[in-house]
Amino acid sequence: MAEKKEQASGLTYKGHPLRRVDNLIYYGTMAEKYIILMQVLDKKKVQDLDVATKVSVQLQLTDPDLKSRDRVIKKSEKESLYEAMDISAIWLERALAGKL
Repeated sequence: MAEKKEQASGLTYKGHPLRRVDNLIYYGTMAEKYIILMQVLDKKKVQDLDVATKVSVQLQLTDPDLKSRDRVIKKSEKESLYEAMDISAIWLERALAGKL
């Protein structure tokens, strides 16, 4: 019988994993050269939900030997999580393809 491949649990977006820790969202995997760090800087209440109104986006190297400030390749601020995810997907795909 053929074995089933186990899928990694958790959310993915355009083929890359998403991990959330409080107001930080990591997009990508530490096994690759680059990862995206999104930080929710501000949010507002819409009915009973918190909606991000300011999100910092950083494309970072995953090299553990570098200082945290030296890991940042690109950074930007967006006005919604949707805009942050959109630019994150573009930056990560280009970086992993070597098109920086």
